[in-house]
Amino acid sequence: MDVILLERIDKLGQMGDVVKVKTGYARNFLLPQKKALRATDANRTYFESRRSELEAVNLERKGEAEAVAKKMAGLHLVLVRQAGEGGQLYGSVTARDVADGLKEDGVKMDRGQVELHAAIKQLGKYVVAVKLHPEVSVDISLTVSRSMDQADIDAAGSLLEREEDAAEAVVQEQEAEQARDEELDTQAADEAKAAAAEAAKAAAPAAIEATNADEKAEDNT
Repeated sequence: MDVILLERIDKLGQMGDVVKVKTGYARNFLLPQKKALRATDANRTYFESRRSELEAVNLERKGEAEAVAKKMAGLHLVLVRQAGEGGQLYGSVTARDVADGLKEDGVKMDRGQVELHAAIKQLGKYVVAVKLHPEVSVDISLTVSRSMDQADIDAAGSLLEREEDAAEAVVQEQEAEQARDEELDTQAADEAKAAAAEAAKAAAPAAIEATNADEKAEDNT
């Protein structure tokens, strides 16, 4: 089925593009969600008559989404779940769970905006993408833990690890810089030796000629 996109759709196209999609995808998602129109002559005329308005609305919504994305930057969501000794969850964490958790943190979110392609079934830390607009997404940190206290302990451990990694990176950079300086010093010394050798080689004929001249002068004397 050919449809006219009313917004940017990943792997399909931009607003206004006419694309061919599977009939089921159009009927079950694009059309009911008002993300596209059937590509009929009437709908083409309708879209073109409202293109400027639709683009303006899209731009406004994009700006609002970007503002929300800035507020969500660095957001860390903790979901408490029961799990076995090996960390296997008694159940799973789905996109709906993430959306509900965000709502509890004051961020209005629909599960369809949470890009969680497979349910989480293990305790741990994850990065989850949230689609705020067809052109705006933000990554949030998600920790699935047995308790809030355990999540805090894990977070403290992660912070310490990051600080240690940062300190180690600084030391490695300093060592690399020192090695570069030593290499440059060695290179400069080698170049100086080579220049001295070249100068000595160039001066040798003149020195020999001067010596021969002195010897002839002595013989004449």
